[in-house]
Amino acid sequence: MEPHSGHPRRWQILGVMVFSLLAVVLDNTILNVAIKTIADPVHGLGATQSELEWAMNSYTLVFAGLLFTFGVLGDRYGRKRMLMTGMALFGLASLVSAYAQDPMQLIGARALMGLGGAAIMPATLAIISNVFPFHERGKAIGIWAGGVGIAIAIGPITGGLLLEHFWWGSVFLVNVPIVLVALGLITALVPDSRDPDKAGLDPVGVLLSIVGLVSLVYGIVRISDLGTVADVSVVVPSLAGLAILAAFVWYESRIDHPAFDVRHFRNPAFTTAISSVGLVFFSAMGVMFFLAFYWQIVRGFSPLESGGLVLPFAIAQLIFSPASARMVDRYGAKALGTAAMVVITLCLAAYALVEVDTPVWILLVLGFVQGAAMANLMPPATTAIMNALPREKAGVGSSMSNVVRQVGGTLGIAVLGAILSAVYRGEMEAGAGAVPEQFRHLVTESISGAAGVAGRLGPHGASLMDAANDAFVEGVHWAALGSAAVALIGTFVVARWMPGRTAQAVPPVVKAEPEREAAVV
Repeated sequence: MEPHSGHPRRWQILGVMVFSLLAVVLDNTILNVAIKTIADPVHGLGATQSELEWAMNSYTLVFAGLLFTFGVLGDRYGRKRMLMTGMALFGLASLVSAYAQDPMQLIGARALMGLGGAAIMPATLAIISNVFPFHERGKAIGIWAGGVGIAIAIGPITGGLLLEHFWWGSVFLVNVPIVLVALGLITALVPDSRDPDKAGLDPVGVLLSIVGLVSLVYGIVRISDLGTVADVSVVVPSLAGLAILAAFVWYESRIDHPAFDVRHFRNPAFTTAISSVGLVFFSAMGVMFFLAFYWQIVRGFSPLESGGLVLPFAIAQLIFSPASARMVDRYGAKALGTAAMVVITLCLAAYALVEVDTPVWILLVLGFVQGAAMANLMPPATTAIMNALPREKAGVGSSMSNVVRQVGGTLGIAVLGAILSAVYRGEMEAGAGAVPEQFRHLVTESISGAAGVAGRLGPHGASLMDAANDAFVEGVHWAALGSAAVALIGTFVVARWMPGRTAQAVPPVVKAEPEREAAVV
């Protein structure tokens, strides 16, 4: 392969990478649709609220905790090998999840799915960075991001269709044929690549990253479980995780062959891109989380209809993500990123004006505009992250990008969800006087609980749901303002530190010949 021409089958390989990622992205969105069915004791597993939370959190903990590790292992032992291992694990775990006989089996199978997903995600982006020449990476990553956006949107629609015609396990079983096709395509088309530097593996750094990330993410997901940050099970693991990750940074800066060279944070483009990714995912994922409840409970749409309402966001991703590289070339990363962050901030703030009866078309337009803005920010930011590292470290760069996405999104859902829950409880505790004492806790705990109680109260249930809907929307207003405030911080970060057009992008120096680092095996 010529140093600057890229792999001759690079566009076909890009298609395979997008398809390979489809199962992972679909699974994360499909499960949200299936939660109610899995909780049903007749048509599902009869899972409790806590068991449902851990069916989601077990995946998140393993996925986030091992993303960095699998990026390092892929660089050392081969990204194609790591991708195929991850696909096989993910397919097997999906099969086990589909036929789980009780909630604990499902929780264990979901953890195994997180293991497979952690191996898949960084490998796809690392392979793209190795088969495309430097000047085409932006366009390729834009297409990759557009594919991810589409998968996010079709997940709820797919889940709704499956649940209307099949049993709950079908939302996991659908991953199996995708995995089998992907494995065949990877075997036939994708070259292997690895870091030719056979330096030590840095087991201490890898272990610190795993323990630190798992501890931090555990503390974050406990916020979602408890609805508060003021609990010892939140504070202790979160602070411990931050301390361990600080030790990881300190250790990596003092050894000869670190798993991740922390000196890359001296690069303004890299650090600003990483920061903007985390801040945007914090803001956007929190909003998308509470909108799912808004559509299904407040507005009364079915899971399938709710999935369709996300399509404008996905269509915008599909349209604008592939063109984002041209926009960077024309206007520069600083101008484009700042403008995108301003639009994202305004869109998130606009949700503070949403009411129970807001016309649907307004929310669809808002989703489209937000999707277009994110499509002009995320691919260029991801490209900046990947371009800041030499190609032999592409797995590490990809895993860093995905760790920040995952932690940022999880933290956004937890913190903004806690804000929403606190406002909702405050409103409902003042207005639930007529609710029988045995149901009061359910009514004040969540809008889902209020909907369940309202169905038992007959004619009086309508007034209860009116109060619950109003309380939930009030919580949405405060959560939206919180998300907009975080996005505004991201706007200042990009405007201040993102390099402008005069900063010419040049590929980092590689340590080995391209033929060695992208050798087909």
